[in-house]
Amino acid sequence: MTRVIKIAIDGPAAAGKSTIAKMTAEKLGYTYIDTGAMYRALAHKAISHSIDTSNGEELHSLLMETEIVLSPSKAGQAVIVDGVDVTKEIRSQQVTAQVSAVAVHSGVRELMVEKQRQLAEGTGVVMDGRDIGTAVLPNAELKIFMTASVEERALRRHIENIQHGITTSLDELKAEISERDRADSEREVSPLCQAQDAVLIDTTSMSIEEVANQISELAEKRIRL
Repeated sequence: MTRVIKIAIDGPAAAGKSTIAKMTAEKLGYTYIDTGAMYRALAHKAISHSIDTSNGEELHSLLMETEIVLSPSKAGQAVIVDGVDVTKEIRSQQVTAQVSAVAVHSGVRELMVEKQRQLAEGTGVVMDGRDIGTAVLPNAELKIFMTASVEERALRRHIENIQHGITTSLDELKAEISERDRADSEREVSPLCQAQDAVLIDTTSMSIEEVANQISELAEKRIRL
């Protein structure tokens, strides 16, 4: 029986983590888990219920009574919250502006980490986020830290938004991504940082296929160990 491993992919906003993690999971026949989508799902529900995202206790209570399901679909991964498909809604600018505020609360992160670890049990997984290699799956056999220039990440997000019918200027996206970097790196609980044993990949001048192939090759080496 072929050995399966856990792959943790971390990095800043719009570094291409989700797209590349999906491709890597498909190449290996693994389960893909988008942890960022889970925080976005909670942010979306909080906004829908007019809950202040700075209130950690209310967000924790909301998460306790929220069912988040990540389901494979032809378009990638569907995000189902309490039985409703919110895949498109969680990518709105309003949610993007609030997701870091949601993720900063220790109670919320602890409960999310518990949910994420349960999803990863007993199977080969590719999980991406901000603190996968450092907090969620610290024993993952392969850890990747992906990065790219702010300019390149803003351009990628701009193209992604156009594909989703969202209009945003590049300057707005650069400012938004820079602020997201600051918030994610400076938060007290599980800040964005590279795990000591993670492989650093700068994707600025690389294609999606090149990055996915590199990670798949690294994974195959770990699987054979």
